[in-house]
Amino acid sequence: MQTRTAVLHVVGDPIVIETLDLSAPRAGEVRVRIRAAGVCHSDWHLISGATQHPLPAALGHEGAGEVVAVGPGVTRLKVGDSVSLNWAPACGECFYCLHDSPSLCDAYLAPIWAGVMLDGTPRYALAGQPVYHYCGLGCFSDYVVVPVQSCVLLDPRVPASVAALIGCAVTTGVGAVLNTAQVRPGSSVAIFGAGGVGMSMVLGAKLAGAARIIVVDRVAQKGDFAMSLGATHFVPAGDDVIGEVRALTGGRGVDYAFEAVGAPAVQEACLAAARPGGMIVLAGLAPMGSSTNLPGAVLTRQEKTVKGSYYGSAHPQRDFPFLASLYLDGLLDLDSLITRTYRLEEINSAYAEMLAGGVVRSVVLFE
Repeated sequence: MQTRTAVLHVVGDPIVIETLDLSAPRAGEVRVRIRAAGVCHSDWHLISGATQHPLPAALGHEGAGEVVAVGPGVTRLKVGDSVSLNWAPACGECFYCLHDSPSLCDAYLAPIWAGVMLDGTPRYALAGQPVYHYCGLGCFSDYVVVPVQSCVLLDPRVPASVAALIGCAVTTGVGAVLNTAQVRPGSSVAIFGAGGVGMSMVLGAKLAGAARIIVVDRVAQKGDFAMSLGATHFVPAGDDVIGEVRALTGGRGVDYAFEAVGAPAVQEACLAAARPGGMIVLAGLAPMGSSTNLPGAVLTRQEKTVKGSYYGSAHPQRDFPFLASLYLDGLLDLDSLITRTYRLEEINSAYAEMLAGGVVRSVVLFE
Protein backbone atom coordinates (compact mmCIF):
# COMPACT_ATOMS: atom_id res chain seq x y z
CA MET A 1 0.00 0.00 0.00
CA GLN A 2 0.98 3.66 -0.21
CA THR A 3 1.03 6.33 2.47
CA ARG A 4 1.72 10.06 2.73
CA THR A 5 4.79 10.58 4.89
CA ALA A 6 6.98 13.48 6.05
CA VAL A 7 10.51 12.64 4.88
CA LEU A 8 13.88 14.25 5.54
CA HIS A 9 16.22 13.63 2.61
CA VAL A 10 19.16 15.90 3.51
CA VAL A 11 20.15 17.44 6.85
CA GLY A 12 19.15 21.09 6.91
CA ASP A 13 16.72 20.83 3.99
CA PRO A 14 12.96 21.33 4.35
CA ILE A 15 10.85 18.27 5.11
CA VAL A 16 9.14 16.83 2.04
CA ILE A 17 5.74 15.12 1.97
CA GLU A 18 6.26 11.97 -0.10
CA THR A 19 3.99 9.11 -1.13
CA LEU A 20 5.86 6.04 0.11
CA ASP A 21 5.33 2.37 -0.42
CA LEU A 22 4.57 0.63 2.87
CA SER A 23 4.97 -3.12 2.98
CA ALA A 24 2.72 -5.45 4.96
CA PRO A 25 3.51 -6.21 8.60
CA ARG A 26 5.75 -9.23 9.05
CA ALA A 27 5.90 -11.62 12.00
CA GLY A 28 5.57 -9.74 15.28
CA GLU A 29 4.55 -6.47 13.60
CA VAL A 30 1.38 -4.41 13.21
CA ARG A 31 0.14 -1.73 10.86
CA VAL A 32 -1.25 1.34 12.59
CA ARG A 33 -3.40 4.07 11.07
CA ILE A 34 -2.01 7.24 12.61
CA ARG A 35 -4.60 9.65 13.98
CA ALA A 36 -2.25 12.17 15.64
CA ALA A 37 1.48 12.79 15.94
CA GLY A 38 3.24 15.29 18.19
CA VAL A 39 5.76 17.85 16.95
CA CYS A 40 8.78 17.17 19.15
CA HIS A 41 12.17 18.85 19.39
CA SER A 42 13.90 15.46 19.11
CA ASP A 43 12.95 15.29 15.42
CA TRP A 44 14.56 18.70 14.99
CA HIS A 45 17.84 17.25 16.28
CA LEU A 46 17.80 15.01 13.22
CA ILE A 47 16.72 17.78 10.86
CA SER A 48 19.50 20.07 12.12
CA GLY A 49 22.18 17.37 12.20
CA ALA A 50 22.59 17.25 15.98
CA THR A 51 21.54 13.58 15.89
CA GLN A 52 22.94 11.08 13.41
CA HIS A 53 20.50 8.72 11.71
CA PRO A 54 20.30 7.02 8.29
CA LEU A 55 18.64 9.12 5.58
CA PRO A 56 16.21 9.48 3.97
CA ALA A 57 14.13 9.17 7.11
CA ALA A 58 10.42 9.17 7.80
CA LEU A 59 10.07 11.59 10.70
CA GLY A 60 7.85 11.46 13.77
CA HIS A 61 8.21 9.45 16.97
CA GLU A 62 5.26 10.66 19.09
CA GLY A 63 2.18 9.05 17.57
CA ALA A 64 -1.12 7.33 18.26
CA GLY A 65 -3.79 5.65 16.22
CA GLU A 66 -5.58 2.38 15.67
CA VAL A 67 -4.40 -1.06 14.63
CA VAL A 68 -5.59 -1.93 11.12
CA ALA A 69 -3.59 -5.11 10.42
CA VAL A 70 -1.50 -7.60 12.40
CA GLY A 71 1.36 -9.79 11.22
CA PRO A 72 1.84 -13.50 11.92
CA GLY A 73 2.19 -14.42 15.56
CA VAL A 74 0.65 -11.23 16.97
CA THR A 75 -1.87 -12.12 19.68
CA ARG A 76 -1.62 -9.23 22.14
CA LEU A 77 -3.30 -6.73 19.79
CA LYS A 78 -6.18 -6.96 17.34
CA VAL A 79 -7.60 -4.84 14.56
CA GLY A 80 -9.44 -1.84 16.00
CA ASP A 81 -7.31 -1.46 19.14
CA SER A 82 -6.31 2.08 20.12
CA VAL A 83 -2.58 2.38 20.70
CA SER A 84 0.07 4.89 21.63
CA LEU A 85 3.48 4.31 20.06
CA ASN A 86 6.55 3.72 22.20
CA TRP A 87 9.90 4.65 20.62
CA ALA A 88 11.93 2.65 23.16
CA PRO A 89 10.51 -0.90 23.01
CA ALA A 90 11.86 -3.40 25.50
CA CYS A 91 12.69 -7.06 25.06
CA GLY A 92 11.95 -7.95 28.69
CA GLU A 93 14.95 -10.28 28.85
CA CYS A 94 18.20 -8.26 28.69
CA PHE A 95 20.19 -7.04 31.70
CA TYR A 96 18.47 -3.64 31.80
CA CYS A 97 14.95 -4.99 31.40
CA LEU A 98 15.59 -7.44 34.22
CA HIS A 99 16.98 -4.64 36.40
CA ASP A 100 13.93 -2.37 36.19
CA SER A 101 15.27 -0.11 33.42
CA PRO A 102 13.38 -1.09 30.24
CA SER A 103 13.97 2.34 28.69
CA LEU A 104 17.66 1.34 28.53
CA CYS A 105 16.97 -2.01 26.82
CA ASP A 106 20.04 -2.78 24.72
CA ALA A 107 18.56 -5.66 22.74
CA TYR A 108 16.49 -3.34 20.55
CA LEU A 109 18.68 -0.24 20.70
CA ALA A 110 20.68 -0.92 17.53
CA PRO A 111 17.78 -1.50 15.10
CA ILE A 112 15.72 1.38 16.50
CA TRP A 113 18.52 3.90 15.96
CA ALA A 114 19.34 2.35 12.59
CA GLY A 115 15.79 3.20 11.53
CA VAL A 116 14.74 -0.38 10.82
CA MET A 117 12.44 -3.03 12.23
CA LEU A 118 13.76 -5.69 14.58
CA ASP A 119 14.69 -7.92 11.62
CA GLY A 120 17.06 -5.23 10.33
CA THR A 121 14.97 -3.96 7.38
CA PRO A 122 12.65 -0.95 6.91
CA ARG A 123 9.05 -1.15 5.72
CA TYR A 124 9.05 2.19 3.89
CA ALA A 125 10.39 2.61 0.35
CA LEU A 126 10.49 5.34 -2.29
CA ALA A 127 11.06 4.38 -5.92
CA GLY A 128 12.34 1.02 -4.74
CA GLN A 129 14.89 2.50 -2.31
CA PRO A 130 14.64 2.21 1.50
CA VAL A 131 13.33 5.02 3.66
CA TYR A 132 14.24 4.63 7.32
CA HIS A 133 11.95 4.93 10.34
CA TYR A 134 13.10 7.62 12.76
CA CYS A 135 13.25 6.05 16.24
CA GLY A 136 11.93 2.87 14.68
CA LEU A 137 8.57 4.57 14.06
CA GLY A 138 8.34 7.36 11.46
CA CYS A 139 4.80 8.27 12.42
CA PHE A 140 4.33 11.54 10.49
CA SER A 141 2.49 9.28 8.08
CA ASP A 142 -1.05 8.14 7.40
CA TYR A 143 0.05 4.57 8.14
CA VAL A 144 3.09 2.96 9.77
CA VAL A 145 4.30 -0.58 10.37
CA VAL A 146 5.97 -1.10 13.76
CA PRO A 147 7.00 -3.96 16.06
CA VAL A 148 4.21 -5.04 18.38
CA GLN A 149 6.56 -4.12 21.26
CA SER A 150 6.26 -0.48 20.15
CA CYS A 151 2.49 -0.44 20.70
CA VAL A 152 0.84 0.25 24.05
CA LEU A 153 -2.89 -0.46 24.30
CA LEU A 154 -4.86 2.53 25.63
CA ASP A 155 -8.44 3.18 26.62
CA PRO A 156 -10.22 4.31 23.42
CA ARG A 157 -11.76 7.21 25.34
CA VAL A 158 -8.37 8.94 25.30
CA PRO A 159 -8.24 11.31 22.29
CA ALA A 160 -5.53 10.44 19.78
CA SER A 161 -3.91 13.86 20.25
CA VAL A 162 -3.49 13.18 23.97
CA ALA A 163 -2.42 9.57 23.40
CA ALA A 164 0.30 10.84 21.05
CA LEU A 165 1.75 13.13 23.72
CA ILE A 166 1.71 10.30 26.25
CA GLY A 167 4.00 8.52 23.79
CA CYS A 168 6.86 10.95 24.44
CA ALA A 169 6.56 14.42 26.03
CA VAL A 170 4.23 13.52 28.88
CA THR A 171 6.00 10.29 29.77
CA THR A 172 9.39 12.02 29.60
CA GLY A 173 8.32 14.97 31.75
CA VAL A 174 6.02 13.36 34.32
CA GLY A 175 8.30 10.33 34.47
CA ALA A 176 11.35 12.47 35.24
CA VAL A 177 9.50 13.78 38.29
CA LEU A 178 7.77 10.63 39.53
CA ASN A 179 10.19 7.89 38.39
CA THR A 180 13.65 9.41 38.14
CA ALA A 181 13.64 12.01 40.92
CA GLN A 182 10.77 10.59 43.00
CA VAL A 183 9.92 14.11 44.16
CA ARG A 184 8.68 14.24 47.74
CA PRO A 185 5.54 16.07 48.88
CA GLY A 186 6.23 19.57 50.18
CA SER A 187 9.51 19.94 48.29
CA SER A 188 10.72 22.73 46.02
CA VAL A 189 11.24 22.23 42.28
CA ALA A 190 12.75 24.35 39.50
CA ILE A 191 12.04 23.43 35.88
CA PHE A 192 14.25 24.95 33.21
CA GLY A 193 12.46 24.94 29.85
CA ALA A 194 8.72 25.41 29.32
CA GLY A 195 8.09 23.31 26.24
CA GLY A 196 6.04 20.13 26.13
CA VAL A 197 8.43 18.19 28.38
CA GLY A 198 8.91 21.06 30.84
CA MET A 199 5.17 21.71 31.16
CA SER A 200 4.66 17.98 31.67
CA MET A 201 7.16 18.25 34.52
CA VAL A 202 4.95 20.96 36.03
CA LEU A 203 2.02 18.55 35.92
CA GLY A 204 4.18 15.82 37.45
CA ALA A 205 5.43 18.08 40.24
CA LYS A 206 1.86 19.07 41.05
CA LEU A 207 0.88 15.39 41.19
CA ALA A 208 3.83 14.70 43.50
CA GLY A 209 2.68 17.40 45.92
CA ALA A 210 5.60 19.80 45.48
CA ALA A 211 4.98 22.96 47.46
CA ARG A 212 7.01 25.31 45.26
CA ILE A 213 7.18 24.83 41.49
CA ILE A 214 9.38 27.40 39.75
CA VAL A 215 9.45 27.50 35.95
CA VAL A 216 12.28 29.20 34.06
CA ASP A 217 12.06 30.02 30.34
CA ARG A 218 13.28 32.64 27.87
CA VAL A 219 9.73 33.23 26.57
CA ALA A 220 8.05 35.40 29.19
CA GLN A 221 4.60 34.81 27.70
CA LYS A 222 4.74 31.21 28.90
CA GLY A 223 4.58 32.35 32.51
CA ASP A 224 0.80 32.61 32.79
CA PHE A 225 0.41 29.26 31.04
CA ALA A 226 2.82 27.56 33.45
CA MET A 227 0.94 29.03 36.40
CA SER A 228 -2.36 27.76 35.03
CA LEU A 229 -0.95 24.21 35.03
CA GLY A 230 0.24 24.39 38.62
CA ALA A 231 3.49 26.35 38.74
CA THR A 232 3.76 28.67 41.74
CA HIS A 233 6.36 31.03 40.23
CA PHE A 234 7.75 31.95 36.81
CA VAL A 235 11.24 33.38 36.34
CA PRO A 236 12.24 34.77 32.92
CA ALA A 237 15.61 33.40 31.84
CA GLY A 238 18.29 36.05 32.34
CA ASP A 239 21.55 36.98 33.99
CA ASP A 240 20.24 36.71 37.57
CA VAL A 241 18.00 33.67 37.22
CA ILE A 242 19.94 31.71 39.86
CA GLY A 243 19.64 34.59 42.32
CA GLU A 244 15.92 34.77 41.73
CA VAL A 245 15.47 31.03 42.22
CA ARG A 246 17.46 31.16 45.46
CA ALA A 247 15.47 34.16 46.66
CA LEU A 248 12.31 32.09 46.29
CA THR A 249 13.79 29.27 48.40
CA GLY A 250 15.20 31.04 51.44
CA GLY A 251 18.56 31.57 49.75
CA ARG A 252 19.28 27.83 49.56
CA GLY A 253 18.18 26.75 46.09
CA VAL A 254 15.64 24.09 45.18
CA ASP A 255 15.43 20.49 46.30
CA TYR A 256 15.13 19.35 42.67
CA ALA A 257 16.28 21.15 39.51
CA PHE A 258 15.02 19.73 36.19
CA GLU A 259 16.58 20.49 32.80
CA ALA A 260 14.17 20.09 29.87
CA VAL A 261 16.09 21.91 27.12
CA GLY A 262 19.12 19.79 26.27
CA ALA A 263 21.59 22.70 26.40
CA PRO A 264 24.89 22.46 28.33
CA ALA A 265 24.58 26.03 29.67
CA VAL A 266 21.12 25.28 31.05
CA GLN A 267 22.36 22.02 32.57
CA GLU A 268 25.06 24.00 34.38
CA ALA A 269 22.44 26.51 35.58
CA CYS A 270 20.49 23.63 37.12
CA LEU A 271 23.55 22.65 39.14
CA ALA A 272 23.74 26.17 40.53
CA ALA A 273 19.98 26.33 41.20
CA ALA A 274 19.91 23.16 43.33
CA ARG A 275 20.57 23.49 47.05
CA PRO A 276 23.36 21.59 48.81
CA GLY A 277 22.11 18.02 49.05
CA GLY A 278 19.72 18.64 46.16
CA MET A 279 19.19 16.72 42.95
CA ILE A 280 19.70 17.77 39.34
CA VAL A 281 17.77 15.79 36.72
CA LEU A 282 18.84 16.10 33.09
CA ALA A 283 15.93 15.12 30.84
CA GLY A 284 16.53 17.34 27.80
CA LEU A 285 18.27 15.59 24.92
CA ALA A 286 21.59 17.38 24.36
CA PRO A 287 23.27 17.27 20.93
CA MET A 288 25.59 14.34 20.36
CA GLY A 289 29.17 15.28 21.21
CA SER A 290 28.23 18.17 23.51
CA SER A 291 29.83 18.46 26.94
CA THR A 292 28.74 20.03 30.21
CA ASN A 293 30.89 21.43 33.02
CA LEU A 294 29.68 19.87 36.27
CA PRO A 295 32.52 20.57 38.74
CA GLY A 296 33.38 17.57 40.85
CA ALA A 297 34.35 19.77 43.78
CA VAL A 298 30.85 21.25 43.92
CA LEU A 299 29.19 17.86 43.65
CA THR A 300 31.37 16.44 46.42
CA ARG A 301 31.47 19.34 48.85
CA GLN A 302 27.77 20.13 48.48
CA GLU A 303 26.59 16.51 48.10
CA LYS A 304 24.57 17.27 45.01
CA THR A 305 23.25 14.39 42.91
CA VAL A 306 23.07 14.49 39.12
CA LYS A 307 20.77 12.00 37.40
CA GLY A 308 20.02 11.43 33.75
CA SER A 309 16.42 10.72 32.83
CA TYR A 310 15.86 8.95 29.51
CA TYR A 311 12.22 8.69 28.49
CA GLY A 312 11.24 9.49 32.07
CA SER A 313 12.84 6.25 33.33
CA ALA A 314 9.55 4.78 32.18
CA HIS A 315 7.99 1.36 31.79
CA PRO A 316 5.77 2.30 28.82
CA GLN A 317 3.49 -0.76 29.09
CA ARG A 318 2.83 0.25 32.71
CA ASP A 319 3.15 4.03 32.59
CA PHE A 320 1.21 4.91 29.42
CA PRO A 321 -2.04 3.37 30.74
CA PHE A 322 -1.40 4.92 34.17
CA LEU A 323 -1.02 8.40 32.68
CA ALA A 324 -4.09 7.82 30.52
CA SER A 325 -6.12 6.86 33.59
CA LEU A 326 -5.02 10.04 35.39
CA TYR A 327 -6.14 12.02 32.36
CA LEU A 328 -9.54 10.30 32.24
CA ASP A 329 -10.01 10.88 35.97
CA GLY A 330 -9.35 14.62 35.55
CA LEU A 331 -6.07 14.54 37.47
CA LEU A 332 -3.73 15.29 34.56
CA ASP A 333 -4.66 18.21 32.29
CA LEU A 334 -3.10 17.05 29.04
CA ASP A 335 -5.56 18.83 26.75
CA SER A 336 -4.11 22.18 27.78
CA LEU A 337 -0.62 21.18 26.61
CA ILE A 338 -1.82 21.17 22.99
CA THR A 339 -1.71 24.80 21.90
CA ARG A 340 -1.77 24.33 18.11
CA THR A 341 -2.75 21.68 15.58
CA TYR A 342 -1.57 21.26 11.98
CA ARG A 343 -2.16 19.21 8.86
CA LEU A 344 0.69 17.03 7.62
CA GLU A 345 1.31 19.44 4.74
CA GLU A 346 2.09 22.16 7.30
CA ILE A 347 4.90 20.24 8.98
CA ASN A 348 7.63 22.76 8.14
CA SER A 349 5.54 25.59 9.59
CA ALA A 350 4.97 23.49 12.71
CA TYR A 351 8.70 23.19 13.33
CA ALA A 352 9.32 26.86 12.58
CA GLU A 353 6.75 27.90 15.20
CA MET A 354 8.16 25.39 17.69
CA LEU A 355 11.64 26.88 17.29
CA ALA A 356 10.25 30.39 17.71
CA GLY A 357 8.78 29.40 21.07
CA GLY A 358 5.25 30.11 19.97
CA VAL A 359 3.75 26.81 21.16
CA VAL A 360 3.90 24.50 24.15
CA ARG A 361 3.11 21.38 22.15
CA SER A 362 1.64 21.14 18.69
CA VAL A 363 0.10 18.09 17.09
CA VAL A 364 -0.35 16.98 13.50
CA LEU A 365 -3.86 15.59 13.03
CA PHE A 366 -4.73 13.01 10.37
CA GLU A 367 -8.18 12.53 8.90
